[in-house]
This record gives sequence, C-alpha cells and structure tokens, in this order.
Amino acid sequence: MIKKMKLKGHSKKRIIKSLFYVILVYLVFSITFYYSLRNSNNINNTKFINFLLEGGNSYMMSDYKLINIVNDSTNYLLNIDFRNPSSILDKGIMEGKKNTIYLEHNDDYSDLEELKRVSSYIEDPNPVDTNNPLIYIYNSHQLENYNNTNLDIYGITPNVMMASYLLKEKLNKRGISTIVEDTNLTEFLSINGWDHSNSYKASRIFILDKKNMYPSIRYFIDIHRDSVSNTTVTIDGKEYAKILFVVGLEHDNYKQNLKVTEGFNNLVNKYYKGLSKGILKKEGKGVDGIYNQDISPNSILIEVGGVSNNIDEVLNTTEALASVINYLINGEKSG
Repeated sequence: MIKKMKLKGHSKKRIIKSLFYVILVYLVFSITFYYSLRNSNNINNTKFINFLLEGGNSYMMSDYKLINIVNDSTNYLLNIDFRNPSSILDKGIMEGKKNTIYLEHNDDYSDLEELKRVSSYIEDPNPVDTNNPLIYIYNSHQLENYNNTNLDIYGITPNVMMASYLLKEKLNKRGISTIVEDTNLTEFLSINGWDHSNSYKASRIFILDKKNMYPSIRYFIDIHRDSVSNTTVTIDGKEYAKILFVVGLEHDNYKQNLKVTEGFNNLVNKYYKGLSKGILKKEGKGVDGIYNQDISPNSILIEVGGVSNNIDEVLNTTEALASVINYLINGEKSG
C-alpha cells in the first residue's frame, strides 16, 4: 500500500514537471515569435497606413492563428497577454486601479516619457509635392496614441500622426490639396532643450513657416486625441471615433475662430449625428488658452477619438471629416 502511494506521488510530480516544461516552451516560443514579428521589416507604420487606405482592417492583423493559440494558452494558464507584454509588468501595479474619465481636453504634459514608450514618430508614406495646398494638417502632440491591441506585436503604433496621414489621403482623393507637417516635433523639442509644455511653441514655428511658404492655405488643422475612453459612436452600422472641437479664448480674435468652428461642428451634426461631442472653450490657469489659433481665423483644433479607440474607428472618422471639409470648401452641393 505504501509503495503504491509512493508511485502515485511520483507520477503526480512527473505530470507537474511535464506541465511546467510545456508552459516553459510556450513562453519561450511566444516571446521569440513576438520579437521576431516586432523586428520584421515587412511590417511597419507607414506600410500599415497604406494597408488601411487600400481597404484593409486592423482586425485582419489579429488572425495570425499560431500566435493566437500560444497567447490564449499563456493567457489562460498565467493570466498574461503576450500581445500586450506590458501586462507582465503592469499586472501588479494596475490591479485595483480604477479607470478615471476626464471629460475635457488634456493639457497635462507630464506623460511624455510614457507616450514615447508606446508611440513613435511616423513618416508620411505618401508625401505630396504641391505648390498650392488648401489644407495644412499638423499635430502639436504627435505621440498621442490610440488603442494598439493586436497591433503592438507588429511594432505598429497608431497615433494622431497616422490619423493625419489618413485624413490627408482622403482629402487629396477629393481634389482638396492637403499637406501634413511631418517634422519630428518631439526631436525638435529635444534639440532646443524644450520640454513637452512647449509643444505649441514648437508647432507655431512650423505653422508660420508653412503659412509664409504657401499663401494658398485656407485651413490650419491641429489633430489631437482625447484623454477619455468613452469616445465611440455607431452611425448607420459603422463605428466612429467621436470628435471634440477645442477653441482657445485667450486672444483677441477668438470669436472668429469660434464662428468657423461652429460652422464646422454644425455640418458634422447635420451629416454625422452623434459624431461630435461639441465645442470646448478653454481659458484660465493650467491651459494653453490660444492653441496657435491667433494665427488664422481658420485655425481649428480637433480631437479625433480617445485612448480606447482603435485605428479602424479613427479611419472611419477621417472619412467623415474629409466629407465635411469638402462641404466647407466647395459647398454642400458638392456632395
């Protein structure tokens, strides 16, 4: 009897040991596979933008069956998601932390280092050469990022720069000549010894440069991403990232900016009801209050989506914005 019990105990240890090795193999394979994909030259942000413009969907990227099997197994056994490696480090830190929603434009610049970790500068995959652009799109905060679930494994970091390039392509396709500021503003800040709170100071330099270089520019559009998470709306069965307009009140001509923004917002409400969260007017301590809108009455700050929006929702919103801008420039009959 004692001998049988020893055999049973030994058999149980062998099973546990075998299970341990199986898990270890899964972990090693998953990590190796993760970094091999991440370092692949065949997949990057610029190629991904063209993939979206050609009708691709970011969820197609999650259909890599092998890695999903490995990830699902490790997630089930260890509660670790290897499609989001930071979950290993953040598991203990984030446990019990509540999600706080701030229903206003974020003027907090303290998270630049965190943004650098999860976001990156993106080159324009389709640079345009034009002498008379009508629209100038830029990002005072280039690293504001979107949800990259299923994309981080490929090293793809969807952010507001990606949104700007998508909008540019949508506008140019409609015959509205558009350029995007592709200077690395984070690098520019670093070169000048400025911290992130000087972002609008940095973008102002490039706005003025483009204004002098291209007198044809009619609209100056600063694309941001909201800090809140409940920013998705379904319109006619399609999911969009909600938008928010921001107008600074701390300069003499803000009423002109407000009038132009109200016209823009009215068109959005007319054709895409529920897409806009409205117009946020900002002034006072702790905010910029100008947002470079004193440069032109047609300077518009738009927050496209929030931290939880995926790039497909943002893509749908850029299509909507392109239609509305087309109405603004060519009239509603242009359709």
